[in-house]
Amino acid sequence: MPALGTSLTNRNAAAVLRDGLSRVQQGDVTVDCSALTHLDSSAVAVLLAWQRAAAQRGQSLVIAGASPQLQSLASLYGVEGLLGLAPAAHPEHHHHRH
Repeated sequence: MPALGTSLTNRNAAAVLRDGLSRVQQGDVTVDCSALTHLDSSAVAVLLAWQRAAAQRGQSLVIAGASPQLQSLASLYGVEGLLGLAPAAHPEHHHHRH
C-alpha cells in the first residue's frame, strides 16, 4: 500500500477507504502513515475498516510511521491494540500492564 498523503479527515475518508480496501483485498496490508499530518477520527475509522478487511483474509494490517497524534486518537477510542499501536510504540514509557 503506498504511503498515505498528508491528510486523512472526513473530507477525503471515503475515497481513501475505498482505495485502501481494494489494496487490502489484493493482499497489500502495510500502510505508511509517516506523512500524515492532518487527521481526525475518520483516520481511525478508516484504519479499523482496513484492519477488519485484512482480518477477513487472515492477515493483520501493519501500520508504519504512526504519528503521536494518530496514536493518541487510537488510544482515545481504545483501539490502539486493535491497530497494533499499543504501548510498544512508546519504548521510553515502557510499562507492563497485566
